[in-house]
Amino acid sequence: MKDANVKFRTSSNPSLNPSLNPSSNPIERKVKPKKPGVLRELSRNRFSYLLALPAVIYVFIFSYATYPYLVIAFQRFNYQQGIFRSEWIGFKNFEFFFKSSDAWTVMANTIKLNVLFLVFGTVFAVALAMLFNEIRHKLFIKLAQSTMIFPSFLSWIIVSYLMYMLFATDGGMVNRLLDALGLSAPNWYSEAKMWPWLLTGMKIWKDAGMGSIIYLAAITGIDQSLYESADIDGASRWRKIRSITMPLLAPTVAILTLLNLGKIFYGDFGMLYAIIGDNGVLYPTTDVIDTYVFRALRQIGDPSNAAAIGLFQSVVGFLLVFIANFMTRKFYKEGALY
Repeated sequence: MKDANVKFRTSSNPSLNPSLNPSSNPIERKVKPKKPGVLRELSRNRFSYLLALPAVIYVFIFSYATYPYLVIAFQRFNYQQGIFRSEWIGFKNFEFFFKSSDAWTVMANTIKLNVLFLVFGTVFAVALAMLFNEIRHKLFIKLAQSTMIFPSFLSWIIVSYLMYMLFATDGGMVNRLLDALGLSAPNWYSEAKMWPWLLTGMKIWKDAGMGSIIYLAAITGIDQSLYESADIDGASRWRKIRSITMPLLAPTVAILTLLNLGKIFYGDFGMLYAIIGDNGVLYPTTDVIDTYVFRALRQIGDPSNAAAIGLFQSVVGFLLVFIANFMTRKFYKEGALY
């Protein structure tokens, strides 16, 4: 009887009976797969990493390798003495910009133009992506996509000549059309208040087609069974767009908007300098931080001032992305970056 009790306790106790202890049972034990090492991962996907290598080198050289030169923003930089022996002057380089009478004007112009570019650019890019998704004729959609993407490959120099051809005071196509309709033709290159909207229109024309590719890729990744279920329920195209496409596309729109917020204090220097150039009449509405600092650098020749403003733009952009991501994570978690 005593032996039977011992046997019973042994068989019912998992610590004493290996068959009842999952951790000691080789059948029940789950073996976690080992993560491949760095060298093994590089060897396994070497061709994929090789394709990414030029972009990695570019980012390293022009982004990370330039970090030591941020100290120029706090120095009176001298080319002969270098960054290690130049005189330290603290925040005096920042005073050059913030004590200027034009500082708040160029900051306001920078924010205003970037907000216009961001809002209208996103709206038109999403609208184009939805239109492309609804087109069923393969030949027409290929032609339409190629036509919309083509302006992205044009330089802003070419675009500036196209704009001059359209809005030139003497002989411009727009002024000729207005004269034919009996309307007064304005002097476009002397009316500063019109140019934020002209630049926004040109920005949309040039970049909306390329931007729609990302949103179109997100739309094509939506589960098609949702659309099939909507067809069974008799939903119209507009109803499917409103109830399926737009809600599932919203996280992509939110993430790209957050990324673009980091550049809201950076003006599109290539566009503005190519189109506006040194036309001082248009500066009240088109002069941004980048063009202002470039003119100062060209006239004064002090790289420390330019470095200080560049650092200021980067810090503000980082804070905007951080704050916007915090608010997005709080109210709309699907659209947050992290």
